[in-house]
Amino acid sequence: MPIYEYISEQDGAVIELVRPMADADQPVADPEGKGRRFKRQISSFAAKGASASTGAAPSSLPMGGCCPCGKNSGSCSRA
Repeated sequence: MPIYEYISEQDGAVIELVRPMADADQPVADPEGKGRRFKRQISSFAAKGASASTGAAPSSLPMGGCCPCGKNSGSCSRA
């Protein structure tokens, strides 16, 4: 089941709920019992990875082997 984020219309508090897609926009009871109303919001997240423009892998991560350049030890001039 997906995780949805809901924001309080009164104070901006955000909660996350795991619910079926069919229930995504159903009313949410205030978990603290304060009578607040929550509205589903679009979730946002950030991920680090390859640059969208180059499609290259991040240079800080080794791509295999024993050397940061990605080559096996013995085939790299840095070793």
